[in-house]
Amino acid sequence: MKQLAIGPVMIDIAGQGLTGLDKEKIAHPNTGALILFSRNFEHPEQIAGLIKAIRAVRHGEILIAVDQEGGRVQRFQNGFTRLPPAAAYAAKPELAEDAGWLMAAELLAVGVDFSFAPVLDVDCGISTIIGNRSFSQNSGLAATLAGDFRYGMKLAGMAATGKHFPGHGAVALDSHLTLPEDKRDLDTIRQHDLTPFRRLIAAGLEAVMPAHVVYSEVDKLPAGFSEVWLQTILRKELGFDGAIFSDDLSMEGAAVVGDFLERAGLAQQAGCDMLLVCNNSQAAEQVLDNLPKRRENRRHQQRLQKMRGYGELDREQLLHSDKWRKISAQIQQLSDANA
Repeated sequence: MKQLAIGPVMIDIAGQGLTGLDKEKIAHPNTGALILFSRNFEHPEQIAGLIKAIRAVRHGEILIAVDQEGGRVQRFQNGFTRLPPAAAYAAKPELAEDAGWLMAAELLAVGVDFSFAPVLDVDCGISTIIGNRSFSQNSGLAATLAGDFRYGMKLAGMAATGKHFPGHGAVALDSHLTLPEDKRDLDTIRQHDLTPFRRLIAAGLEAVMPAHVVYSEVDKLPAGFSEVWLQTILRKELGFDGAIFSDDLSMEGAAVVGDFLERAGLAQQAGCDMLLVCNNSQAAEQVLDNLPKRRENRRHQQRLQKMRGYGELDREQLLHSDKWRKISAQIQQLSDANA
């Protein structure tokens, strides 16, 4: 049987094991990745077994992802070091790189390829959905700390995804629930919000996730569906050549552009390499079955291949290493101080 390439759709599953329908969707030619949530997790051994089962069903490659930023967004907790919110590293900048390594090493040890991190949004004191998920309200410091965190991930063997391009920190509304509008002009966004993206792209950032936010002075479409943002600014102006992951097409911020097939088609046309369709099983099936087959694209596959994890230690080796013990204790202490 011919091995399937990494497809253009990221899906999810409902539980801690695989159903027959889950197996069908994982084996679909258009599937390329699967994102895990808290509902899929009980403990490290269980999630490692689930990931092995997912890979066994796929007749080819599949990427496994999770949101494991720390703070409010850490899907795996029992048996994993509790990570503080990104804003905590401003007080302990020397721990940012170690935290990136720790987060990545713990995930790689159970078979996860990558976490959607780091957050590159610059907090403006407005957005509750971002808030302390941002490394700083100072764009230069946010870039430095996020860069250190990303470097730590790389040392562990994990690719990084900067989100939410070009910046979600200046809007109050939550794009999970509605479509936020940012009315600032492009020069303001360039000088403030793009600094972390510019710096990490120059350092080799592997992936970017755009925001479901309309920047009305730049384009009428949300950034994740906008060729202006993804092609003219991200690819050409910033010189980014990594993978672009859409944010979840089930979010209300995506609904403005049409039904699920229209969302998927427009995001792909704008330049997204991978389309996330989560928390809506019927929508995922619809997109998998009806998305036009993408022509073989070598660069597209190369970008996604770079998201594969390459951890050197299994979980037992990791937990017995002096490096893990030292860093885990430091990060847990910082997390407790910011609880």
